[in-house]
Amino acid sequence: MTDPRYQKLARLLVGYSTKIRKGDRVLLDMIDAPDEFSLELMRVVRGAGGTPLIEVRHTRVSREIVLATDENHAALLRDIELFRMKKVQAYIAVRGSANASENADVPGDRLSLYSRVLRPVQDWRVNKTRWCVLRWPTPSMAQAAGMSTEAFENLYFDVCTMDYAKMARAMVPLERRMKRADRVHIKGPDTDLTFSIKGIGAKKCRGDHNIPDGEVYSCPVKDSVNGVIHFNTPTIYSGAKFENVRLEFEDGRIRSATANNSRRLNEILDTDAGARFVGEFSLGLNPFILNPMCDILFDEKIAGSLHFTPGQAYEECDNGNRSAVHWDMVLIQRPEWGGGEVWLDGELIRKDGLFVPRDLKPLNPAALK
Repeated sequence: MTDPRYQKLARLLVGYSTKIRKGDRVLLDMIDAPDEFSLELMRVVRGAGGTPLIEVRHTRVSREIVLATDENHAALLRDIELFRMKKVQAYIAVRGSANASENADVPGDRLSLYSRVLRPVQDWRVNKTRWCVLRWPTPSMAQAAGMSTEAFENLYFDVCTMDYAKMARAMVPLERRMKRADRVHIKGPDTDLTFSIKGIGAKKCRGDHNIPDGEVYSCPVKDSVNGVIHFNTPTIYSGAKFENVRLEFEDGRIRSATANNSRRLNEILDTDAGARFVGEFSLGLNPFILNPMCDILFDEKIAGSLHFTPGQAYEECDNGNRSAVHWDMVLIQRPEWGGGEVWLDGELIRKDGLFVPRDLKPLNPAALK
């Protein structure tokens, strides 16, 4: 018997997140996800009047693809996948890899080449389709979260099927404030960072692109970032785990970067010229996600967190930065993580992870649950 939560999640993805309509062609990108959920998702797409196209992938196989890639091979894959992406109106990806470090031993130059050449596929998907991306719960994710498999699965479905419409309404004042803001000041332990978001805009993420969701993002003016930020959350990028990432900025550019693996960190930041500039600034606020699990789709939504992103900017909040890299690095500012403050134009809007102004208090965890 299929878990009834599968149908609830599938209906949210199809009806709320991507709003599938009659005649829509929908690409379902299923990576190490259970067949039972793939079937349920196809059925719900058909029930909404859409036509599902399904791709079933496995991360161990994908590792082998990247391991021996070259310019010609990557370009061929780009052309095929871009052609298909241009044929659909919506895209849903479910990623359930049992090993988040599957690409840890793939040479950095192969990963960089593959990411750079196939970037147009992601750009088209992000900017031209109605899309939603989510993880699938696995024992390795439960282990990373310090939870039993059963407890983590329960948390997963609570997080992924929460009342996103309520969250979306509560986000409106924060989105409005960020749209009209100029100066941002981030303070915390070994963190003192200033930048401008004037004229960039802001966007609330309300469950229509990522599940789980819960952030409002903008982007720094490219050359405006100055100071230092010390991230207290582990991050995985290109299969490698990084801890205690510390970035120093001067006129927008990362001039110094250290971590537990500073050499590999700087290799990634040297992928191209844009990788040392920032393409996103965002405040995380999902009330069900409190601790990191080295899965960025969860970690970037942690209540009381922010993330700062070396690399590519999104078109909707664009500072002009272009890169094959888009690396969300997370700083949690709740008291048990060292605390911290976020200021907009001289006004303290969040202290130790809790929003301070009256119009933003509905975004605090106690109000959203």
